[in-house]
Amino acid sequence: MRAVTWQGRHKISVETVPDPEIVNPRDAILRVTSTAICGSDLHLYDGFIPGMRAGDIVGHEFMGEVVEVGSGSTLKKGQRVVVPFTISCGSCFFCEKQQYSACDNSNPSETRDASELLMGHAMGAAFGYAHLTGGYAGGQAEYVRVPYSDVGPVIIPDDLPDDDVLFLSDILPTGWHAAVNADIEPGDTVAVWGCGPVGLFTIQSALLLGAGRVIAIDHFPARLRLARQLGAEILDYTQVDVREALNEMTGGIGPDACIDCVGMESHGFTPDNILDQVKVQIYSVTERPHALRQAILACRKGGRVSIPGVYGGFADKFPLGQLMEKGLTVKSGQTPVQKYSGELLKMIQDGKFDTTSLVSHHAALEDAAEMYRHWHGEQNDYTKIILKPGLEKGAVQARKESEHADA
Repeated sequence: MRAVTWQGRHKISVETVPDPEIVNPRDAILRVTSTAICGSDLHLYDGFIPGMRAGDIVGHEFMGEVVEVGSGSTLKKGQRVVVPFTISCGSCFFCEKQQYSACDNSNPSETRDASELLMGHAMGAAFGYAHLTGGYAGGQAEYVRVPYSDVGPVIIPDDLPDDDVLFLSDILPTGWHAAVNADIEPGDTVAVWGCGPVGLFTIQSALLLGAGRVIAIDHFPARLRLARQLGAEILDYTQVDVREALNEMTGGIGPDACIDCVGMESHGFTPDNILDQVKVQIYSVTERPHALRQAILACRKGGRVSIPGVYGGFADKFPLGQLMEKGLTVKSGQTPVQKYSGELLKMIQDGKFDTTSLVSHHAALEDAAEMYRHWHGEQNDYTKIILKPGLEKGAVQARKESEHADA
């Protein structure tokens, strides 16, 4: 089969690799019909996530048709399913608490030691995301093996197109989880750093959970336009001092909740971020947490900070004193996708989420290397890319600009 492989920093290639096989009775094999490039895939592309090996198959946002099942799977051949990016056994201490992303059984023993050494405890497993999370082959491929297929996959009704439901794999539940973690109360003012795909779903989720105002912060015009269409007020951080602007917009109090949807590769020419970029280049730190610092400093006293943005190691100049003195509550973590899947599928069917306006391009799986380059360097024009196995190479379909225009 053909699959998208990581070959080193800024090196992605589509290669012919062995077809996946059933290795455990609970396995299923999927023929992938849609798979997306996630913002967190760029951390792999930039070489910031340890534990990658040349030839690893990447991708953790995918769906498709079941073509083979093990004797312990509850799936049936021919079913359409979306697969959560988290791989979870369903029965360990953490899964029983619905903390599926912390599953204690899915990360194989041969990869647990390094993960435990770096993180303090072994990480839960995920598709296509380094050997720290199990070394599982990802879903940017023609076929994929799905372990624990009796726990995670969401069966999709035939009347729902792939584009409507694909993001149940990661970014929709991640945006929902980010807003849930912010403990939003009716009428709250919520500030969201980053208007990428997760940020856009976080905006929708915050409003659905009762936020009175959502203020979205970014600098890409297309992303800010999408945020405004979804009901957010917008701030371009290249045009304003974000902390001063948030202070003015909230009568000097600050937002009730601040959500960092940026993660470890913050943009910007602030002194702290410039210093972070220098230190990252000489490998003295692994993170550029400017957005998180700003969120902590901007949040009102007694407020809440939610961190869905991916961080991979140790951060410098973390405002711990400010967090403590202001009495902030912080919640973070990889999303327990399985906890939210059924609820979110029903909300999609009820038309409560706009799941397609952020999609800017459809492309063939064979064009993945080019699409990674575009996604990395042209994020104003490439807001979300869906790869389609079976499409002829070069068959890139861009959403018309009129479809992005303000209503």
